[in-house]
Amino acid sequence: MITGKNYIGNELSAKGNTTYHTFDPKLNLNTEWTFYEATEEEIDSAVQKAYEAFQSYKNFSGNKKAEFLDAIAEEIEALGDILIETYMKESGLPEGRARGERGRTMGQLRAFSNLLREGSWVEATIDRAQPDREPLPKIDIRKMLFPVGPIAVFGSSNFPLAFSTAGGDTASALAAGCPVIVKSHPMHSGTGELVSSAVIKAAEKTGMPDGLFSNLNSSGIEVGQQLVFHPKIKGVGFTGSIKGGTALYKLANDRKEPIPVFAEMGSINPVVALPSALNEKGEEWAEKYAGSIMLGAGQFCTNPGLILGIKSTSLDRFLDSLGKAIEKLEPSCMLHPNIHANYEKGKQEVSGQGGATVIADYSASVADNYGQQKVLTVNGANFLKNPKLHQEVFGPFSIVVRCSDAAELTEVLHKLEGQLTGTVLGSAGEIESYTKVVDALTSRVGRIIFNGVPTGVEVCPSMQHGGPFPASTDSRFTSVGTSAIKRWVRPISFQNWPQEALPEELKDDNPLGIMRILDSEHSKDQV
Repeated sequence: MITGKNYIGNELSAKGNTTYHTFDPKLNLNTEWTFYEATEEEIDSAVQKAYEAFQSYKNFSGNKKAEFLDAIAEEIEALGDILIETYMKESGLPEGRARGERGRTMGQLRAFSNLLREGSWVEATIDRAQPDREPLPKIDIRKMLFPVGPIAVFGSSNFPLAFSTAGGDTASALAAGCPVIVKSHPMHSGTGELVSSAVIKAAEKTGMPDGLFSNLNSSGIEVGQQLVFHPKIKGVGFTGSIKGGTALYKLANDRKEPIPVFAEMGSINPVVALPSALNEKGEEWAEKYAGSIMLGAGQFCTNPGLILGIKSTSLDRFLDSLGKAIEKLEPSCMLHPNIHANYEKGKQEVSGQGGATVIADYSASVADNYGQQKVLTVNGANFLKNPKLHQEVFGPFSIVVRCSDAAELTEVLHKLEGQLTGTVLGSAGEIESYTKVVDALTSRVGRIIFNGVPTGVEVCPSMQHGGPFPASTDSRFTSVGTSAIKRWVRPISFQNWPQEALPEELKDDNPLGIMRILDSEHSKDQV
C-alpha cells in the first residue's frame, strides 16, 4: 500500500500541507497517489535520527551489516508484483526492464554484503615499531577506513530502482557504516515508498537502530537543498543532470563545513570507429548501435551520443546503414513529459546548427511522450568550432562526426568534456597505429571499451562508473561496483595505541582473518 507519507526513520509522517502526484507517461495522466512534501521539521528529525543511529551503527560488525543488506534484498523481492506494476506506471518502462532492474538492485546489495563478510575492504595497514632503528626509532602506526556519518542520497529519474532508494549509493553507504536519508525522486515516489518499506522491514528484522534509513518526498528543490545544507549530513550521492549535480556540489562547498558530493552526471559517450571496423563489419556495427541508441528510449547515462570516424566510403556506408537500421525501430515511451519536452527542445536546437545533416529522423505519428529518434552527421571542422554540438541530448539521439584524418579525430577528442565511457571499434593491431587517438580518448573517460556498446554497466569490483567533470564531480571514484564504498569513508591512523583498544581489524592476532598490509607486505598473518 502506498500512503504518500515520508519515512522518518521507522515512522511514517505527513506533517506538511503541500502535496503532489506522480505521473503515468503512457496514459499521460497523474497517478492516483498523493505525496506529502517533507517539512523542515521532518528533515531535521530524519537527520537527527540518522546522527543518533550512526553512533552505534558505525561500530557494527561486517557480518551484522551484511545481514541487514541481505534482508533488504529479500524484502524487495517479497514486495512482488506491486513493485513491478508501480515502477511501470510511474516510468513508462516495460516489465522486462522493471524485473531486470529489480534483480540488479538486489544483486548490488548482496555484492556489498559479500564484501563486508570478507572484510578486507577497510584497507587495514600496520607498520610495526622498530625501537632500535637508527638514527631514529620507528613508532607503531596502524591505519584503516572508517565511515564518515549520515549520507544524503538523491534518487535518479532514469533508474527508479538501481540508482534510487536502495540503489548503489544507498547500498554502498550502508555497507560503509553510514546512515542514509533518501530524497525520493518525484517521478517515482510510489516506487520509492515501496522500496523504503522493504528497507525499514529489513532494519527491524535485523535489529538496526531507528533512523538508520529515512525517505523524504519532494517535487521541488527545497527539500534537497535543506538536506545538503544540514550540518549533520556528511556526504551526498547524486545521479542526474549536470545542472542538478553542479548545484548540489556548489551548495555543499558553501557550507561552513564543506562536504563531498559524488555526482554522476552528463555524458555523450564517444565511440571511435576505426577503419577496419567499418570496412569489415560496418553494417553489423550499424545495427548494434541503432539498438544501443534506442535502448530505454535513449535514457541511459551511457547512451552513445557521439560516433567518430575518418572520412571514407566505408564511413558513408555505415551512415547509410545506421540511418536505415534506426528508422526501422519503434520509438518507446520516455519517463515524463518534462523529459520528453527537453529532449525535443535539445534535438531541435542541435539539428539547427550549421553544417548538420540529417541521417535519420523518425517522423511517423507516435503517442504522447514517445521519443522519436534522430541521427545527424557533421564534419570535424564544424564540430570543433561549435560547442553546442558537444552537449548531451538526453534521449534516442546521436551525432556522427566525419573527421578528415586521424589528427583531426585526435583534436576532436581533446576538445570533448569529461565522459563516463569511450569506445573503440576496430582491430587489436589498429590500436598501435592510432595510439594518439586512443590516448586522447582515454584521457576523457572513466571506462574505455573495445568492440562493444557502452550501454550496460556490470556491477563488479573492476567497474569504473565515473569520469572527468562533468561526467562526475570526482573522477577518482565510481558509483557502480563494490569500490563505491570508498566514497563514504575516511582513513584514521592509530599511533602507539593499546592492543585492547584497537579495532578488531588492526589487532595483532587478526581475529577477523582479513588481508592486511603488514610492514608493506599483503598478509593474513598475525603480527
